[in-house]
Amino acid sequence: MTQPYDLIIIGSGPAGLAAAVYAQRARLNTLILEKAMVSGGQVLTTYEVDNYPGLPGIGGYDLGLKLREHADRLGAEFKEEEVLSIQDGPVKRVICQGNTYETKTLILATGAIHRKLGIPGEEKFAGTGVSYCATCDGAFFRNKTAAVIGGGDVAVEDAIFLARMCSKVYLIHRRDELRAAKSLQENLFALENVEILWDTVADSIEGGNAVEKLKLTNVKTGEQRELPLQGVFIAVGISPESGAFAGLVDMEHGYIKAGEDGVTSAPGIFAAGDVRTKGLRQIITAAADGANAVTSAERYLAAH
Repeated sequence: MTQPYDLIIIGSGPAGLAAAVYAQRARLNTLILEKAMVSGGQVLTTYEVDNYPGLPGIGGYDLGLKLREHADRLGAEFKEEEVLSIQDGPVKRVICQGNTYETKTLILATGAIHRKLGIPGEEKFAGTGVSYCATCDGAFFRNKTAAVIGGGDVAVEDAIFLARMCSKVYLIHRRDELRAAKSLQENLFALENVEILWDTVADSIEGGNAVEKLKLTNVKTGEQRELPLQGVFIAVGISPESGAFAGLVDMEHGYIKAGEDGVTSAPGIFAAGDVRTKGLRQIITAAADGANAVTSAERYLAAH
């Protein structure tokens, strides 16, 4: 029987790929499992990344390739597998659709996915006017018109953030009151270039090569209208990709409970990136998580 790996990393977004780099440099016998055909995670669908230090304006797909190339150059082992479940113990068993792998430590770096509206044009214009991250992409809409769809803290924070650079921001909410914290609402209402469209839902996003307009319906009156704009920011929540780990580690609203060190409630199992409880979900914080999680795994292996 083959010896268990020192470390298995589940996920190959920025957190998983950064962990792969650090694990190879630490000379750990490591395997990276990824369910997608291409490494990179959510960054692959980002048209341009302008806030990753040292690489201003790099395309999201190109950044994903660079992260993977770095891991490959160090000899990291990748396998395309979807993880179904994990059996915990001194040696953990990672059960996939095709194979089962054994390891002494695990890093869970499966990320999170943005909830979609499911309206026409949303997929078509992803990266060319449709975004799920104002802090990532807001700078591309300087002096332009944008809309934020949602009514919670993130949506209101996004609208406030965009108002600093956009000439006009619409906040579109399907109800007649916001769910966001009162302090955020007060800040929002004080902004002269933000207009709130209450009781309104988005029907479709339209344009040529990029977003040009948003079609809306008032749910109370049935009135329909079109907004000419260049950016649509969708902030209706995100969902962590943690279903395979239910019962394995402690979670909070589906996110794996772990601090900066990546340590979870299960010995030898660590979490990194968007799947863990954290305040800021960005490429740079995911990469940092990967490095921290490997350092914690090294400590665990040294003690066991």
